[in-house]
Amino acid sequence: MSSHKFATLRYTALRLGLFVACFAVVWALAYFQIIPLAVGASNTVWMLLLAIVLSAPLSFVLLRKQRDAMSEQIVAKVDRQRERIAASAGQEDDLA
Repeated sequence: MSSHKFATLRYTALRLGLFVACFAVVWALAYFQIIPLAVGASNTVWMLLLAIVLSAPLSFVLLRKQRDAMSEQIVAKVDRQRERIAASAGQEDDLA
């Protein structure tokens, strides 16, 4: 269970790292003029958007295990919360 303890944090960090790597690749391609640059200051915005578009499908494929672990962690927390709410409602019904 300890491997799933920080699953959300691990997935978020890996997703951010993948985005940064994609941005670095896009920046290098633009720097060497392999891909065209946008007009003026919008260049950075377009590079960020392109990095987002590239990193999304890559994270879907490459981070499947981490996403599943995060999902298990969230489902466990939601189930515990539902049990607490049900127990609390049961106690209230007993008092009435």
